[in-house]
Amino acid sequence: MRKPQVVRADALPQRVTIYEVGPRDGLQNEQTVVPLETKAEFVRRLVAAGLPIVETTSFVHPTWVPQLADAEQLIDLLSDAGGFDARRMPVLVPNERGLDRAREKGIEHIAIFGSATETFARRNLNRSLEEQFTMFEPVATRARAAGMQVRAYISMCFGDPWEGDVPIEQVVTVGKRLIELGASQLSLGDTIGVGTAGHVTALLEAFMAAGVHPDTLAVHFHDTYGQALSNTTAALHAGVTTIDASAGGLGGCPYAESATGNLPTEDLVWMLHGMGIETGVDLAQLVAVSTWMASVLGRPSPSRVVGALSG
Repeated sequence: MRKPQVVRADALPQRVTIYEVGPRDGLQNEQTVVPLETKAEFVRRLVAAGLPIVETTSFVHPTWVPQLADAEQLIDLLSDAGGFDARRMPVLVPNERGLDRAREKGIEHIAIFGSATETFARRNLNRSLEEQFTMFEPVATRARAAGMQVRAYISMCFGDPWEGDVPIEQVVTVGKRLIELGASQLSLGDTIGVGTAGHVTALLEAFMAAGVHPDTLAVHFHDTYGQALSNTTAALHAGVTTIDASAGGLGGCPYAESATGNLPTEDLVWMLHGMGIETGVDLAQLVAVSTWMASVLGRPSPSRVVGALSG
C-alpha cells in the first residue's frame, strides 16, 4: 500500500496522540442500530490498528441516543474478549446518572460535553449556558474523587448555526470554567465545520494568553467546508498534540443538522505521517477497518484516503 513521502516540517510536534471517536461520535448518528457484536469488533480493530485512545460509547439515556443504548453490554463484551482493558478507554457521560453507570462498570476515563453558546446548551443539554456548569460540577468532582480522568468537550467553538459567530472570549471563558471544575483536557469542537486556520490560531493563542497550556487542549474538527486538515495544521503549529478524529469520517452531531462528518482518521494519519510526525497507527490496517465498517453500513467511506487506498 502506498505511503506518503516523508518531508519533516520545522516547529511541529514529534508525536501526536489521535483520540479516536468513531465508535461513539461516529456511530451515534446512524439511523439503523448497529449490532452490539459489530460495535465491539469495530473497537477491537481500531485498537489493533494502533490507536491509543478509542472513545467506546456514551452512558446517555437511550431515549436521547438509541444507537448507544447498549453501553453496559458493550463494555462487558469488550472486557470479556477485547484483548485489552476496556475500562481504560474513555466514555461520554452527560450527567451524574451517566457517571454512576460508568462507575458501576469500573470506567477510568470519562468525558463531558459542554457548549460555548446559549442556544446549543439549551438544545443539547436542556440547560442555559450558565446552568451547564451547575450540572457538570458534581460529575467532575465525583469523578476526580474516584480517581477518574475527566475530559471536557466544548461544542460550537467556531460558529453556531443559530447564533452565528461565537466570540473567542466566550469560548475561553467556558473552557477556563470547565478546567476549574476539574477537566484535565479540553477538546475544542468546530461542530459545524466553519472554522478556518486563522481562527484556530487566534482561539488557541487566546487560551494560552489566559494561562491554558497547549498540552491541556485538543481539537475536534468537522470537515463540512473542507477545512479540517488545514485547521489541524494550524493547531499543530500552536503546539496542540491531541487531535480528535473518526475512522472513515463517520459522524457529526445529532443536535445540529449542519454538522457533517468528523475529520477522517485516515486522512489525518496520512498528513501526519507525511510530515514525519509519529502516531503509532498502522495506516493500512486502519484503512481496512474503515473499509469493513463502510460495508457494514452499506455506503462508501467519505474519507479521501480510504477511497484512494482501498480502490
